[in-house]
Amino acid sequence: MLNYFLSMLMLVFAVASIIAGIFTAYFGSGKSRAVGAILIVIGLVVAVLFLWFAGILAFMGAAPFSFAGYVVEGVVAVIGAIIGALIALGIFLLAIMKA
Repeated sequence: MLNYFLSMLMLVFAVASIIAGIFTAYFGSGKSRAVGAILIVIGLVVAVLFLWFAGILAFMGAAPFSFAGYVVEGVVAVIGAIIGALIALGIFLLAIMKA
């Protein structure tokens, strides 16, 4: 259970930090660009840690713990949750528009 939580936390944090950093560095000015660069670096560090714990970067040595088998199941669960939420939102909007 904890492996699902940690794997999805690290994956989503890395992706969100990198995307937020890119937008901040591109559209920001002055100190905002520096913050964007820091977000990108933090996101990349967490992404490397995620890949190491997932067993993809085995050349770095043995990870302190591994969630190699949990990553695919966690991503599938998140995708299923998003699809379910979108279907519910679509039905809600359809009901509201028809009323």
